[in-house]
Amino acid sequence: MKILAIDASGNVVSAAIADDEKIIAECSLDFKMTHSQTLMPIVDELVKRTNFDLKTLDYIAVTSGPGSFTGLRIGAATAKGLAHGLNIKLVAVPTLETLAYNIFETDKYICPIMDARRQQVYNAVYKWENGRLKTVLEGRARSIDEVFEFCKTLDNKTIFLGDGVKVYKDRINEFDNLLIAPISARVQRAACTAALAFLYAKDGKTINGSDFAPKYFRKSQAERELEEKRSGGKDD
Repeated sequence: MKILAIDASGNVVSAAIADDEKIIAECSLDFKMTHSQTLMPIVDELVKRTNFDLKTLDYIAVTSGPGSFTGLRIGAATAKGLAHGLNIKLVAVPTLETLAYNIFETDKYICPIMDARRQQVYNAVYKWENGRLKTVLEGRARSIDEVFEFCKTLDNKTIFLGDGVKVYKDRINEFDNLLIAPISARVQRAACTAALAFLYAKDGKTINGSDFAPKYFRKSQAERELEEKRSGGKDD
């Protein structure tokens, strides 16, 4: 089984080509360029460097959210376009699960946090059980204080990772039972997306590209501002 995995859901844009037992190629960038400028050039470069035939792909894997609204839309459009052009199905992998997959077979809890601004994060909590990540706390947007309060109830230490760590690092370090993953394991990687996609595909969790839509977890800033403006107008 061969998969092209892409992730444009966060600050990092990443792509990887993989088969069941091997990451053939991977590239990740966290640089001052938009994902629309970098994602397809990365994919094209991976294909060129490896002389890979895209027609041999079985699936396109893409992170389904949460994350940057713009990034998710770029990732979705790219994945759907590739799947349609190659006449193959998609595997949608939750962004938070992709992040958590950076940490393998620990007895500690894994807590990815992505900065959602306004003192909120996109967050979930996972734990390894029988070789699979088990969801302990469902993913959604929640306040960082709510995350800390939940971690206090857990029976072991919790590893934090994701771009939210940079924002809340000082606060995380105030707690003895909270740990921060090293920078090498702190951001999304398309290789992790691909690894999870293999499991999803084997479980039959694939979809047609035309049926895929990102999961944003909350309304965009533009939508919220419009609602606030309308609400303010009514009050007047």
